[in-house]
Amino acid sequence: MKLMRFKWLYFLLSALVLVPGIYSLVRFGLKLSVDFTGGSILELKFKQSAISNQQLTIKQLIEEKKFEVVSVQSSDEGQILIKFKPITKEDVSTIKTALADKFEEMPQEVRFETVGPILGKELIRKTIVAIILAAGFIMAYVAWQFKDFMFGACAILAMFHDTFVMLGVFSLLGHFMGVEVDTLFVTAMLTILSFSVHDTVVVYDRIRESQKRFPKANFVDLVDKAVTETLPRSINNSMTIIFMLVALWLLGGSSIKWFSFALLIGTISGTYSSTFTAAPLLVVWNGFQKRKST
Repeated sequence: MKLMRFKWLYFLLSALVLVPGIYSLVRFGLKLSVDFTGGSILELKFKQSAISNQQLTIKQLIEEKKFEVVSVQSSDEGQILIKFKPITKEDVSTIKTALADKFEEMPQEVRFETVGPILGKELIRKTIVAIILAAGFIMAYVAWQFKDFMFGACAILAMFHDTFVMLGVFSLLGHFMGVEVDTLFVTAMLTILSFSVHDTVVVYDRIRESQKRFPKANFVDLVDKAVTETLPRSINNSMTIIFMLVALWLLGGSSIKWFSFALLIGTISGTYSSTFTAAPLLVVWNGFQKRKST
């Protein structure tokens, strides 16, 4: 199957996803949670599940007490997650009392955390450094294993493809739906980058094996052969993960909903890029090298 004949179509499909996301990143950026900007997180639990549809009421009630609310999330189990500008422990007691008067039940405090803006900036810096270091080590390792810088560079380009897909999707979600990026998103992104490179290495390894067995064969034919042989395995492997993540996204609690969605987007993007971005990039790079040497 001559899949590499359509390499420019694969790049076009990637561009259709990447361009709106990158535009959104440049225009709107990401909606950062208090993990990055600094603030307080208060998680409460009510016995009554009717609280799940009262986000606006809860927000208005707390704001009447002169507290600045960033967002209110709730679950069907009677659990609410409220994000503020920094508040104190004494303020929490005031908020709980106000909610108890309104809903005739004293909520149980599940979690209360305050993150300072300095810690938030430090977290952003460490996240960027972690991604750059991971990319550098992966590129060096893949290039060393395959004895060719081309393999390492193309693997990293495919990895950054997945990075910008995830960032772009969440930038759009943040602008239109108010979805925030928190530390769980960072965890999801680093996990997906590892997954993406793992699948890419499987394809590259099959190309290397074919090069040893058929040293005189055309490079494009070897890439086609490797992609055709590994594609069913990649799809089957990814589908098992996708089914689980869809279930988590639909049925999991509000605290992991967008974490599950980030993993879902990353898994789909990583599966696509390993075959239809990393491999075509090799073909284009190899063709450029041949034209340069002639």
